Amino acid sequence: MSKPNAALIDSCALHWVPLLLAVSLNGCSSYYGQLAVGQAQLLSQREPIARVVADDSRDPALRQRLARVLEARSFASSTLGLPDNDSYRLYADIQRPYVVWNLFASEAFSVDALEHCFPIAGCVAYRGYYRQGAARAAAARLQVQGLDTHVAGVEAYSTLGWFADPLLSSMLRRNDEQLAALVFHELAHQRLYLPGDTAFNESYASFVEREGLQQWRRERGLPPVDGEAQRQYRQLVELLLATRERLRTLYASGKPDAELRELKQAAFDRLRRDYRHLRDGVWGGSRRFDGWFARPLNNASLLPFGLYDRWVPAFAALFEQVGRDWSRFHAAVATLAQLPADEREAKLAQLAD
Repeated sequence: MSKPNAALIDSCALHWVPLLLAVSLNGCSSYYGQLAVGQAQLLSQREPIARVVADDSRDPALRQRLARVLEARSFASSTLGLPDNDSYRLYADIQRPYVVWNLFASEAFSVDALEHCFPIAGCVAYRGYYRQGAARAAAARLQVQGLDTHVAGVEAYSTLGWFADPLLSSMLRRNDEQLAALVFHELAHQRLYLPGDTAFNESYASFVEREGLQQWRRERGLPPVDGEAQRQYRQLVELLLATRERLRTLYASGKPDAELRELKQAAFDRLRRDYRHLRDGVWGGSRRFDGWFARPLNNASLLPFGLYDRWVPAFAALFEQVGRDWSRFHAAVATLAQLPADEREAKLAQLAD
């Protein structure tokens, strides 16, 4: 995730893996089939960024932006120790606002995601669709079963090095700094990905993104990133996670379903009030997250939050421990990834403290 902004709260910007191997391993079902078709179409749209930049007939503003991306892309490999391959040295105009739409679902009285498990990538808390209509249709079918659902557009994802991932036109809604940060984030997933541990993967990539962006700005003689936007986003996430924990306690209370429904609605009403208090008071009227709160809220709406930030302080501490050396840092993270889950979490908690 790059520097938090209003668009990000809408998209959740979650890492998603298409896993074409799942087609052959599980049969060509409609779900896996659309993954294969969508990924193939995306690959066919790629063209070298250098060729676009050199083409005088192309939009000058696009050429200028892509030239800056190439500079950040070179910095990612030369300084941050990220993979030196063709990913993000290619461009694809996908002519839609998001590359995929992720569908989250949970039981009506649970704040835990219905997970989906795939070969290689392990279990994740969502399913991805290349067409918004397909994601919403799948959500409608789950709603009929009484489940809570949430559909979120995603600007970018990584295939973890299986393909040369292109810079997508959907990513260009970000400014140049946010775009560089997103490239750092996605390349970090290519450097290291631990199947089944979303919080570990996203926190690692988020740290690489944030520290990488600070170093990229220093390289260009720019001041440090203004922390106000990140502070607001952290406060918002804390509010959402507090709501999720209140709901978790409520759902474990054993109260009758009718009472649970009323108290569940009351909890989301409180969330909206708390947000307005934060927005109008602490933030001085900033309305950058109003669009998200204008939507219907349910358990599934809360699922994406907390994944990106949980272990960022731990990775920051580890970076300092290895003398802020990127090569030693990536090696230390790889060592952590080899630990059993309980030992890895204990080590991360120790680092965070």
